[in-house]
Amino acid sequence: MIDVLTFGEAMASLHGSGPLRLGGTLALSVAGAETNVAIGLARLGHIARWAGVVGDDELGRLVVRTLRAEAVDVSAVRVDPGHPTGLLIQESRISDITRVHYYRSGSAGSRLAPGDVTAALADVPRMLHVTGITPALGPGPRTAVEHAVRRARELGVRVCLDVNHRARLWDTAEASSVLAGLLPYVDVLVASHDELPIVAAGGPEEALRAGACEVVVKHGAEGAEAWAGTEHVRVPARRVRVASTVGAGDAFVAGYLSGLLDGLPLGARLERAVTLGAFAVASHGDWHGLPARDELGLLTLTEGETVR
Repeated sequence: MIDVLTFGEAMASLHGSGPLRLGGTLALSVAGAETNVAIGLARLGHIARWAGVVGDDELGRLVVRTLRAEAVDVSAVRVDPGHPTGLLIQESRISDITRVHYYRSGSAGSRLAPGDVTAALADVPRMLHVTGITPALGPGPRTAVEHAVRRARELGVRVCLDVNHRARLWDTAEASSVLAGLLPYVDVLVASHDELPIVAAGGPEEALRAGACEVVVKHGAEGAEAWAGTEHVRVPARRVRVASTVGAGDAFVAGYLSGLLDGLPLGARLERAVTLGAFAVASHGDWHGLPARDELGLLTLTEGETVR
């Protein structure tokens, strides 16, 4: 059985070590919020499927090849010969501040449609994970998300929504209108403290009344907290040396969903979430530093210690 199905846009990603305007070397990889979550889950031993649309080009083949190498199920990926795979470029501007530039207009990923989701749900998963990025990509992806959460409810599949607001894709009012409408179909709502008002201006209590069974709020370096019914838990963040914060939120979600799939109690789920978030923050790349299950304890070691 598929543990988690997720879908959205995956892109080729170029990473620069300094300001882009100065030129220099760029490292090629792949990126995407949903693929980051899928990779994080797969590394922990869960069966994760990613569905999406890529171009019939070398970058699309790179996306599929990378996910397959990370043990992510790509059987529901569709190739669109008429549109290119999207691209993003990251630049390390100063210190640990990263700027991301997107080239995704007219991309294959933006051609995602409800039919793609229907095909991906044919093997009923234990959970469906969606983000607020996908419905912001256009009418097709928005309809696909709405269809997916409704279909998941019909199938008895739990749904996780990560707000993951991208101001460059849509404004707050539009995001609020669309994402708040998904809440009746959402079991687990994940948001940073500044994103939560987009879907629930009244806070966690409003989200719970709207239908969510669990509300998880990220506070960055201050940790995270979660509500499930009458239970409320808060855990601190793990202290690590920051390499890059890109992908930390996706790693957090992967950790939380992993804990949920493993049947861990609320506090332990949050602990795993902040642990994966710390692995992401302490590593370069969107998903490259995420741990395998037997590496979860590495952050308990003394800084600089060698494992022999």
